[in-house]
Amino acid sequence: MPIIEFPSAIVDLKYPLRQFRRALDGKGPVRIVAMGSSSTAGRGDVVPYPYRLEMYLRQHYKDADPHPEIRIDVLNRGKGGEEASDELRRFETDIFQDSPVLVIWQVGTNAVFHNDLYDVDVVAAKIGEGLAQLRDRGFEVFLIDPQYVTKMLWDDRAELSDKMVQLIHAAADRAGVNLFQRWALMRHWHVQNGVSFEQLVDPTDPDKLHQSDWSTWQVSLALKSAIVKAAGATS
Repeated sequence: MPIIEFPSAIVDLKYPLRQFRRALDGKGPVRIVAMGSSSTAGRGDVVPYPYRLEMYLRQHYKDADPHPEIRIDVLNRGKGGEEASDELRRFETDIFQDSPVLVIWQVGTNAVFHNDLYDVDVVAAKIGEGLAQLRDRGFEVFLIDPQYVTKMLWDDRAELSDKMVQLIHAAADRAGVNLFQRWALMRHWHVQNGVSFEQLVDPTDPDKLHQSDWSTWQVSLALKSAIVKAAGATS
């Protein structure tokens, strides 16, 4: 098993999570909504990140930083095969009605994978539109960019993947929201830490698109650390 790094320059969120921090000091459920496609929803026997994140955050705020009056709930609103343009239509029922303190929006993968169905520039515009809706309603939000896996680097998809990642970064910057750099983190593991694609990718996935249970676990740990650190940050 290779030793992997979690570089703060990649993992750390840019802005503090002030609303999440305030919610921790209250009582009752602290809701996080995870919106996205199949790497949010889950596939096969791989436990997706929202369930792992819920467990890790509950453990942290029970043991390491006790908040006995609250309970972290991560609501999984992933739907396989969708992209930002599809997910916008679910915002009312799958985000707004739950009044979460934090929205995590995983985007960009299907724009590259289904490049015959989506235009990355149109998807980027829809991401910007979605971020505007979320911010206008006062939600704290951060984006997750695509997974660094074999399918995203084959044939004509490598250049498109890079473009999609850059467009997501630009959308986050314009909206002034956080971005969790999954692409850069997994790339670091592969390039710098020598993790093979066989370990990063779900071996049961013929498309070589979805993360393995191991890499999903590691990304979930990184997400937990990023959220905990940003919640404790001060301006």
